[in-house]
Amino acid sequence: MTQTDQVLGPDEVAADQPGRPGRKRDHSRDPEILAAAVDVLAECGYDGMTVDMVATRAKAGKATVYRRWPSKAELVIDAVACMKQAPSTLEELPDTGTLRGDLVALIRPHSLDDAQRKAQVMGGLVSMLSRDPHLADAVNEAIVEPRARVNRLLMERARDRGEIAPGTDIDTVAHIAPSMTAFRTIVQRKPVDRDWALSIIDGVVLPALGLAPGEPR
Repeated sequence: MTQTDQVLGPDEVAADQPGRPGRKRDHSRDPEILAAAVDVLAECGYDGMTVDMVATRAKAGKATVYRRWPSKAELVIDAVACMKQAPSTLEELPDTGTLRGDLVALIRPHSLDDAQRKAQVMGGLVSMLSRDPHLADAVNEAIVEPRARVNRLLMERARDRGEIAPGTDIDTVAHIAPSMTAFRTIVQRKPVDRDWALSIIDGVVLPALGLAPGEPR
């Protein structure tokens, strides 16, 4: 008997079997369940997380969750993939006239909280990343790449207006802040605040691009 069979009642099992009448699956609660999965994952890590914990947090029946996601890995992959994404076009990003101004404009309380939360989720998945390539891809696309993509867009615009020299390795520098955020949160277990974010911009990112801070905080 599988774990799914143990939590589904006879009527619920019948509803999912081919050729048997039953209720159609209701996906209206998926966003709440996925959000609960992210919360539990950030708090307990992958190894400490259970599908039952997610169902309780979402106030959903265990049968509902197991029918939609038969395994914890499948639930986690979907939850990570559905995490809030960063802006993906220049029109959605600040345009202050300087790269530093643009990067500083991105430092808002909700963006700092979002960055730290994503790093906590990534920390909770460390034990699984090397064993599950699908999970590793989902984490990279949902947590690492969105912020690196924003940085890359801003840096490419700065290069196009002559602020950054041609040939600068923008892709590598774009990953510095997201990588250091993950290190600070996962390894050092320290908060990500405005002063720290500014220190990374002025002390690491701008020098790596051949630029000096030159602006007040």
